[in-house]
Amino acid sequence: MSFALSVLLLAAPPAPPTALPCADAPPAGMACVPGGPFLRGTDKGQKSARPQQTVWVQTFYMDVDEVTNAQYEACVKAKKCNPAGPLYRDFSRPQQPINGLNWFDAVKYCEAHGKRLPTEAQWEKAARGPDGELYPWGNAPATCERAVIKDERGRSCGVKKRGQHPENGRTFEIGTRPPGRYGLRDMAGNSYEWVYDWFSPSYAECGEACAGVDPLGPCEGKSPCKGHRERGVRGGSWYWGGDHATGFYRRAYKPSNKPAHHFGFRCAASVEQAAALPKAAPAAPEKE
Repeated sequence: MSFALSVLLLAAPPAPPTALPCADAPPAGMACVPGGPFLRGTDKGQKSARPQQTVWVQTFYMDVDEVTNAQYEACVKAKKCNPAGPLYRDFSRPQQPINGLNWFDAVKYCEAHGKRLPTEAQWEKAARGPDGELYPWGNAPATCERAVIKDERGRSCGVKKRGQHPENGRTFEIGTRPPGRYGLRDMAGNSYEWVYDWFSPSYAECGEACAGVDPLGPCEGKSPCKGHRERGVRGGSWYWGGDHATGFYRRAYKPSNKPAHHFGFRCAASVEQAAALPKAAPAAPEKE
């Protein structure tokens, strides 16, 4: 081997791993997000989401829906989860997404169920697919028919009185809008969702910690992390417009705070974690 070739081989970045296959039967309530490269971020929108670049994530599983009030309350009753903060009126129906939780509460719930919070990269791949589309349904504008958001008139979806402020809106029961990428629901709007990573002001500033294969963000998400005090939330909510619901939009929040009506979560699982979880029941055969 020539000296020039050996230098070139040493300088070349390592090849990405082989994507693991999706299981024939996913865990109950979860969907498989196939591993591989995807376009993350943007070069034209929010500064914290710049630059757009290709990132690689391994195959993983994501909850189809946001964790509900009923699911979280069952975890509290089993003494595996911390009680949620006070809920606003019309936010406490069993099938509405849980709110009033901090980051630690979300982590504890996922771990109690053999899962974990998704990383920012995992969440964005699940929301946008491999080609970096703006929303889970593609690039068409966000509307109340596609997501639970604040509409172009400044009203929360479902608010009927003209000119009524979006505070008078609410989350909707899970799954009221058509599913998006990979069969996941409410990845845009309804409730903001906690993710695992420490928040960095931009991907450019984050550097290698937010790039490459399965990035975990600053300090690999571990505590303490010098210079970082906030974790990420993704996906927008009923209170905010379509710009917050884009798959690249990033927001930071203190992990110990319990926001009363904006933030919920869903869990993710690696292929290894998913193998140990209960599988979805097979569909009943159709009657002849």
